[in-house]
Amino acid sequence: MGSGGYGISAATLGYVANEILDTAELGIQLAIVVGGGNIFRGLSESARGMDRASADYVGMLATVMNAVSLQDALEKRGLVTRVLSAIEMSQLAEPYIRRRAIRHLEKGRVVIFGAGTGNPFFTTDTAAALRAMEIGAQVLLKGTKVPGVFDKDPTKHEDAKMFSRVSFDEVLKQDLRVMDATAFALCRDNKLSIQVFDMRAPGNIRKAAAGEQVGTLITDDIEQTRFAEV
Repeated sequence: MGSGGYGISAATLGYVANEILDTAELGIQLAIVVGGGNIFRGLSESARGMDRASADYVGMLATVMNAVSLQDALEKRGLVTRVLSAIEMSQLAEPYIRRRAIRHLEKGRVVIFGAGTGNPFFTTDTAAALRAMEIGAQVLLKGTKVPGVFDKDPTKHEDAKMFSRVSFDEVLKQDLRVMDATAFALCRDNKLSIQVFDMRAPGNIRKAAAGEQVGTLITDDIEQTRFAEV
């Protein structure tokens, strides 16, 4: 939604599409999970009074709106894409089928997953972790509005330090709350590394996808926690 309070910002959509285009030029298989908070959140003020399951379904529909919008922006830039939705809506998107998603990736198409997991009570984080596991992703890239994971809230503590690498166990020990518990447990149990970075900084998506040091890498495969200079 950019600087607005609601909806889809053409400028922000264009920026994200350009960043993804730049990343796709690496020749990697790229799958994207989009949220829908710019339109509707199941736990938001606008959902007050609604049944939680109903509110979550509306939120899932919002993610499909974003997915189709992103698809349009990417294809205008020459990328071949496919939107796969966990809720069947054949006029807009293909139904999510694991083998179909993998086949699209093998053919060099950018795959966009919409409608979360298709079930209420699960977050976009959980949908991303689940889809990453299903397609055999090497890493889960979590684009956020912060530069990485800190040992304490940097808005409240001037001495807060950002991790460059940190273990799953250390995240749990310090209660750092990188993502919701279900998503984090899925990644930890399946040894899927998570890269947390600021997606508003130009070039960061490409850097993260290329394995460069950007933000914070959460992984099992480290001997000690490392901090970054920020």
